[in-house]
Amino acid sequence: MSARSTFLHLAAKAGILFGALFLVSVLLAAIPGHRTGILPTQESQQSSGSQAPPQASAQSGMPGMDMDDANANEAHAVSDMTRGHMDAHSLHMHMTAMRPETPADAAKANELVGQLRAGIEKYKDYHVALSEGYKIFLPNVPQPEFHFTNYWNGFLESFTFDPARPTSLLYKKTSDGYELVGAMYTMPKRATEEQLDGRVPLSIAMWHLHTNLCMPQKGQLRSADMNRFGLKGSIATQEACDAAGGRFHPVIFGWMVHVYPYEDSLDKVFAMHHHRD
Repeated sequence: MSARSTFLHLAAKAGILFGALFLVSVLLAAIPGHRTGILPTQESQQSSGSQAPPQASAQSGMPGMDMDDANANEAHAVSDMTRGHMDAHSLHMHMTAMRPETPADAAKANELVGQLRAGIEKYKDYHVALSEGYKIFLPNVPQPEFHFTNYWNGFLESFTFDPARPTSLLYKKTSDGYELVGAMYTMPKRATEEQLDGRVPLSIAMWHLHTNLCMPQKGQLRSADMNRFGLKGSIATQEACDAAGGRFHPVIFGWMVHVYPYEDSLDKVFAMHHHRD
């Protein structure tokens, strides 16, 4: 094997490994970023009147968070995303503000939908998705929608955006398998609103981030009061988390946006959850 071939082979392996590690705590992506900042809670958002998210650190893992933490919060995040519980003023959810729609944005969104639909057509057979590297997230946990995630696709989001190549495919469970209903694009948590808008217009879709997470100390997850801790808990500030003896994470995972290309209008295509029963 030539030196060039060896290098490419090792680079590909390293990329796949990095992508998997990178996305084990996200379901996703990466892009140039800035410094870490604490996102405002509901109260501070309302008092400041600002809805622009600050920059966040590189999404290379969550210091102080063990695997039980990550698994629990990924499960909660997926549950929230698929039940339509996402709220722009949630204690643990930050949404981009809707911008005034323009004809150019609508045209761009319609073009994106067409490219996505063509790109994922073959995945209507979910076996094809599995054979091409998509992994079912939490396959044994009942969910309204199952995320089939391709970690390599998520890694590629560090460098480029292809509307036909989503990070995750969204399926509904059926009696004999899975029905394809949509897809999910991702960006790193440190991406700016302009970067998000460059991929999916903010006048058409609302990207979301999971924020203000307080976790119990390591080894205490199973005995902790999860009405207070975690992505469904009441604690949403550094001060309250410190007082409870927890570990605070201002931002976790990455930016996410769902797309349902088989719907009949843009408001349904870019809805926060699937409209069909």
